[in-house]
Amino acid sequence: MTQLDSPSRPRTTTAPPAGPATSPRRRLPRRALWLAVGAGLALVVAVLVSVSLGTLRLDPLEAVRAVVAPEQSQVSTVVWSIRLPRIVVAVLVGGALAGVGVVMQAVFRNPLADPGVTGVSSGAAVGAVAGITLGLGGSLQWGVPIAAFAGSLAVALALQTVLHTNRGASTYTLILVGVSINAFAGAVISALVANAKDDALARGAVFWLAGDLELRTWTHAAMAVVPVVLGLTLLLTRVRALDALLLGDDVAATSGYDVHRTRLVLLLVASLVTGAAVAVSGVISFVGLVVPHAVRLVIGAKHALLLPISVVCGALFLVLADTAARAGSTTVVIQTGAVCAVVGAPVFLALLLSRRPT
Repeated sequence: MTQLDSPSRPRTTTAPPAGPATSPRRRLPRRALWLAVGAGLALVVAVLVSVSLGTLRLDPLEAVRAVVAPEQSQVSTVVWSIRLPRIVVAVLVGGALAGVGVVMQAVFRNPLADPGVTGVSSGAAVGAVAGITLGLGGSLQWGVPIAAFAGSLAVALALQTVLHTNRGASTYTLILVGVSINAFAGAVISALVANAKDDALARGAVFWLAGDLELRTWTHAAMAVVPVVLGLTLLLTRVRALDALLLGDDVAATSGYDVHRTRLVLLLVASLVTGAAVAVSGVISFVGLVVPHAVRLVIGAKHALLLPISVVCGALFLVLADTAARAGSTTVVIQTGAVCAVVGAPVFLALLLSRRPT
């Protein structure tokens, strides 16, 4: 007689597993709900705090009053002309990078994937650096963002061509294509900076490559809001496809998805969203890498929850990073991208080291 057949423990072998097997399913939506509510409230608080901080320190109540009921005053001018546009751009860029990071990690089935893995960020960097070194920043208000978006679009179309001509291309092939594009873009950027007409243009190009939200205006916000919002909305309608792709191409195919077409659409939309974000902020690292990874550890990998919550957390992360950069820039120049790297690198390392092999 085996232990399972023993009359002394006929029920203890069947009853206990039921609780542990079902309790995580019950806790998961609750965790997701608390995280979503907490991140949303924290984002509102972070925006209000960010409005108050800067070279001109404002009383929090005064800042809130200027946001809710603007009037003809210096405070309202500072809030609505300088700080709110920068904050809105931070929300758009942070949400876009985090959302695209979720998509990239699902498509490539790799938690280390981020918006730069396909080379789209590098394409935007080439366009922006070319625009800066050619002097478009001074002659055209939208010159540099348009050049950056054109560079990202060119890489996205090139990636689409590769996927269309190689329908059986694996995720490893796509990663290698991205590595090649990044290497080529790095060489082009180096040549453009080295041959800039003067040192000011070269310094401006290097400053843009580090990522910053200085001097962002409502024009930049208007340029990014349409592609970012529409792109993220479209990606939110593909959460089931992301769940299937995360389990592998065979599972996705047996679930009724055209793997090649689904991956093509997801990568193209994600690339365009990345290009729109990078075009107005420069290259900002770790948002699309750390935020989705951290959120996944809390609520799991169900993309119907992971994607929207990551978008909110990404917006929160970048608003906080930009606020820290702006609050500390009264004595030294601190860029938003530098703050993200300083915070994101050790956090991501800690997340990796804390994971136990299964």
